[in-house]
Amino acid sequence: MQIAHSSDIEKILQQINVLVIDDNQYMRKVTRNLLVNIGVKNIHEAADGIAGLETIRALSPDIVLCEWEMPFLNGAELLRIVRSPGVFPVSDVPIIMLSLHGERWRVLEALRLGVNEYIKKPVSGKVLLDRMVSILANPRPMVHNGEYYGPEPRRQFPESPRRESAPATSALLPDIAAG
Repeated sequence: MQIAHSSDIEKILQQINVLVIDDNQYMRKVTRNLLVNIGVKNIHEAADGIAGLETIRALSPDIVLCEWEMPFLNGAELLRIVRSPGVFPVSDVPIIMLSLHGERWRVLEALRLGVNEYIKKPVSGKVLLDRMVSILANPRPMVHNGEYYGPEPRRQFPESPRRESAPATSALLPDIAAG
């Protein structure tokens, strides 16, 4: 997709379908308002991971924004299911983990599971817009490498996550963390 001008961006944002999966109704409303303010018109919501999976299957959205911590099926489990080509029908859908949790181990785990972007809340409209435009304008090809299925990594990541409490920062993980 070639995006040359801001008018192209505006047109694309008005046409895409975005699914927000978050168990917190207030956070869904905040995210919806951010999306509306950057020009997105078609916004759908799911209150948990199970409803999110059903909505992804039915809607086949252009981008999914998903919280990490949710009851029944959390964001990591949702990613595992979605990134199962041949099993899940929409395994290539771009997913942005938009979460209150920014620990480095969570970011690394999300990357290992095939997330396109990881943004820590609170997030500005500009950061969200930049990440969405990046996904739409410069989509990374989906790759299957061993157990990994997801967007081609920007760089290699370590083999095993460590449950560290250090916050994810752009210095630690360029291009993916912070918001």
